[in-house]
Parts: sequence; C-alpha cells; structure tokens
Amino acid sequence: MASDEPNVPGVEDYEAAAGGWGALRAVAKALKDQMDVPRETSALRRVNQPDGFDCPGCAWPDPAHTSSFEFCENGAKAVSWEATAKRATPEFFARHRVSELWAWNDHQLEDAGRLTEPMVYDQRSDRYVPIGWDEAFERIGRALRALPSPDMAEFYTSGRASNEAAFLYQLMVREFGTNNFPDCSNMCHEATSVGLPQSIGVGKGTVTLEDFDHCDALFSFGHNPGTNHPRMLTTLRALAKRGVPIVAVNPLKERGLERFVSPQHPTEMLTNHGTQIAQAYYQVKVGGDAAMLKGMMKWLLQADADDLAAGGTGLLDRAFIAEHTEGFEALRADIEATRWEDIVQASGLPRADIEAAAQVYAKAERVILCYGMGMTQHLRGTQNVHLMADLLLLRGNMGKPGAGIAPIRGHSNVQGDRTVGITEKPTQALLDGIQAKYGFSFPLRHGHDAVEAMKAIRDGRSKAFVALGGNLAVAMPDPQACFAAMRSLDLAVHIATKPNRSHLIPARETFLLPCLGRTERDEQASGPQSVTVEDSMSMVHASQGSLTPASQQLRSEPAIIAGMARALLPQSQVDWAWLVEDYDRIRDGIEAVFPIFRDYNQRIRTPGWVPPARRRLGA
Repeated sequence: MASDEPNVPGVEDYEAAAGGWGALRAVAKALKDQMDVPRETSALRRVNQPDGFDCPGCAWPDPAHTSSFEFCENGAKAVSWEATAKRATPEFFARHRVSELWAWNDHQLEDAGRLTEPMVYDQRSDRYVPIGWDEAFERIGRALRALPSPDMAEFYTSGRASNEAAFLYQLMVREFGTNNFPDCSNMCHEATSVGLPQSIGVGKGTVTLEDFDHCDALFSFGHNPGTNHPRMLTTLRALAKRGVPIVAVNPLKERGLERFVSPQHPTEMLTNHGTQIAQAYYQVKVGGDAAMLKGMMKWLLQADADDLAAGGTGLLDRAFIAEHTEGFEALRADIEATRWEDIVQASGLPRADIEAAAQVYAKAERVILCYGMGMTQHLRGTQNVHLMADLLLLRGNMGKPGAGIAPIRGHSNVQGDRTVGITEKPTQALLDGIQAKYGFSFPLRHGHDAVEAMKAIRDGRSKAFVALGGNLAVAMPDPQACFAAMRSLDLAVHIATKPNRSHLIPARETFLLPCLGRTERDEQASGPQSVTVEDSMSMVHASQGSLTPASQQLRSEPAIIAGMARALLPQSQVDWAWLVEDYDRIRDGIEAVFPIFRDYNQRIRTPGWVPPARRRLGA
C-alpha cells in the first residue's frame, strides 16, 4: 500500500497467494474471536454436507462428491459468526441506549452476538425492551391492518432466507393485498433477471458445476471469487491444472484470480507454491466492459469474414444462429458501426489486448463466461448482460456441455427466493397457482422494488417496513438518505439473528424478532425440520442445522412468518399453524403453485437435484 493512500482498517499489503496458510490463520482467528470453538468446529464438519446445512455464506454449488471440509475461509467465518458464544440479551440492550449504539461501527454492532428474545423499542428510555411473541405479533398485525392501504407497507427479503420462509412470506403479503417486495436481488443481479430473459429466455445461468470439467476456456467478468465465493477457486484451480485458459476482466486486481494455494492439497501447503489461475488479466476502465465485449465481437466478425474469404468455414456457428437466435444482422450492423477508436477509449484497453482475448474465445469449442456484480451494479448492467449473451451465442456456446453463461450469486439463496415468488412483478401463472391452492386472489399490479420502496418511504407513501433478514438501510446505494427516510416510518419489523444498523433507526413502533440460524436445529410439532436453498447453478438441496439454538426463545423464520400472518389475517384462508408443523406441507404448497418443483419433497432427499427452472437451449 502506498504511503499516500488512506489507511482503511482491514486493508493492507498482502504478497502471498490466495488461500494457503493465510486463509487457515484467518479461520483460526475467527473461531477464537467468537469464543465457542467446540460449537463452531462441530458445525464446520456439517457445512455443505449431504446430511448437514448449507453454508450461510455464498451460493457456490456443492460438488457431487464432497470432501470432509466443504467450506472456505469466508464460510468458516460465517459459521463462527452465527455459532458465536456472544449474546445480545435484554441485559445488553438495558445497558446501551439506541442512540449510543448508533455510534458503534457495523462490525461492533454485529459482534454483540446473537439476539435472544423478541424486543420492542421504548421511545421514553431510548432502549429495546423484551416483549412476548404473542404480543409482538398482535401489535404488528394491528399496525399493518391500520394502514389506509396494504400498498403503504414494504416487505423486504434477504438472500439468506430459505425457500420455505420466502414462499410463506410472499403468500402472507399477497393475501394482505400488495406486491411490494423489495429484495436484495434488486441491488445485485437485477440486470441478470431482466437482461437474460430478454437474451435467452431464462433469468438464470445455463451451466452446472460439471460443465466446468468440460470447458475449453473460461472468461471471468466483473467478479472476485477469492473475496466473494472462495470455493470457486478450487474449480478454477482444476481448470488451470488441465491447461484451460482463464481470462479475467476487472478494473481491480484480485489475488484469487492471480494465484491460489489450495488448503486441501498438502504439497501446495508445504511448499507454499500456488497455482496460477488467470492466463490473462485485463484491467478495463470502470464501466468499460461493454466496449471490450463489443471489441471482441468486432474482431470475431472480421476474422469470420476473412476466414470465409480464404475458403474456410468461418468462425461463427451459423447453424446455431439460424436455429436458436434472431436479430443477428442488427447486431452485426451495430458492431460494424462501432469504431475501434471509440472501443479503445471507452474500454481503457489497447486494441491488441481486446483482440488477444477474442482469439482465446475463438479457439475454444466450449466456453463458460462467469460474471458478478461488477457487470450488473451500474447503469449499463442490462446492456452488459445482453452483450455477454450475444458473444456466447455467436459461436453456439449455449446448450451444450462445457459451455454457457454463469451469473455468480453472492448470497446463499438469493436465487431461490425469486424462484418461489419473491418478486414485485407477479404473473398470471402465480395468481392462478395461489388461487387454486389457497383459495384467495390478489392484485396483479406491480409493486415496489428496493429503489421504489425507499422512494415511497422517503415521500411518506409507505409507512411500514418488514424485513425478513438483511440490513437494507446500509445495503442501499445512499445510506444517509435511507437513514433519514426510515426514521419517518410508523412501523419497522426486523427478523434477524444479530443486531445491525437498520435496527437502530426507530419507527413509531419497532420490533426485533430473533430467528434461528442456518446452523441450528429447527424443531417443530412433527419433529426436526429441514429447509431448502438454491445455489448459483440452480441446484436445490436440503439444509438441516444441528446445533442447539442460541436461545430457547428463538423461532424459525417460517414460524415467525406464520405467527405474523395469523395476527395480520384473522380471516385467512391459509392454515398457517398447520403449515409450519411440518415443512413438507410448505413444500407441497410450493410444488402446487410452481409446477417446476414436481415431486419436491421426494427430490430434495436426493442430493444434487436441479429443478427444470434452468433449461439448456435446444434441450
């Protein structure tokens, strides 16, 4: 780090490879800091195992043949953070006023530990005080029913909520009468959800983990696996070991895409000699990805024309283009009209670099293109998604083993929540499915996404906010504006495992409802329960915690939602109490509303099931 650069806590010079002994030291420190080593190490042995729980960290899929340690540094930290011995008890809140806690940094707030009892904000003392579950539900239901319109409430969903919780949540909210579903997808892969359906007809990736075993080249655009989904490095290492060219495109140099020492390979650990990951690393300008993609296609189109002129068969997959695409000539015209001078200026890369990347692409028969939020979280996000899909379609790199597009999700079930109905844009099929199964109708008008929800809160058009996890006020692009807006709410409800900054923005009535974590045992009337999650490759699998809950007062997310629903909807046509006695009943409902979940309860007992929500082109 240069001497004139600002000193950012936790950011310092690091010359070693990603992974290796540095990762192990970080894991050991995380376990030590949370002070419940036996509990945490017990949990780590069950992370991402067929009979264990899904990692509460990222959404990278599990291999077909798991090892004894299917977690990374980030996963170990997430587990230690959840399985901590620290507790944010009523005594903790009695010692600290909310205005005092506001001065703490975000790490300090969550490091206070696990919430142990339902709490309600007391304005007179500026403190959270305990409240019984039934009273909390009754007051929340009364406050929501008092709104002049259901559309004056916003219902946020975190990407860590299970399929079962998310389905019940959207069911409750739709019976209440609104489609206001701001969720974390609005702030990460919304461009994917919009752009991919326009390009290929489905808003999800087209590859599975097994496809990485068959690809001939991999392009990584705008994402940092070493930071955000480190288990991907094991997959990238395997590609590098068999000589597959990996091309990284990112303004930021990420050590994980440069070299990696695998903690699960003794030789690398003993020699501290890592594997080079990226064959080439192109540092585009911020926002310059679209220009680079157009440059790669411009070279490809010219090279194709040259090959045809020389008597060759060309570089494009013309049969695929004719059978599976439309608009090719319009794309060609746009690319040909784009000058190299403009491409170079906008991308920040020399023309030779762009052509070299295009040559790697053209030489490979099976290409996977991975991308992250560096491609989606700005104004050109949807355009970037379109262009990445276009590049792959030109050579038929969709719908065959070892090829396709892979949007890499950052949260463990952000994709699954969308699959089971968390969307502000309901469809007629969703309405028909819910009406057939549960007997009620709801309006089809579009609700609020995250940006519209915050605008409505700011403008006074929304007066209630319910959060199924997350930290929305901090996650949004302009936290200071969000803080000011949320202070005007009449009701704020937070379902959470730990305190965070959003909890310190009191509304007229504010409730903290503590829930079980992914690592903890969930006992309902019929016995121990499992939930399900969907990873980045559309694989859906069961997750069952085993740890003793951090407090006897904790309730599961489905149970909390059912409790709120009974209070909110006294004449509900849904038997909420019956549903949460056995989560198989919730999954039966998901299957009835979403036929893609055919034989849901049977299939989740088979590891590695992928519902046909993700279709290969031509399959």
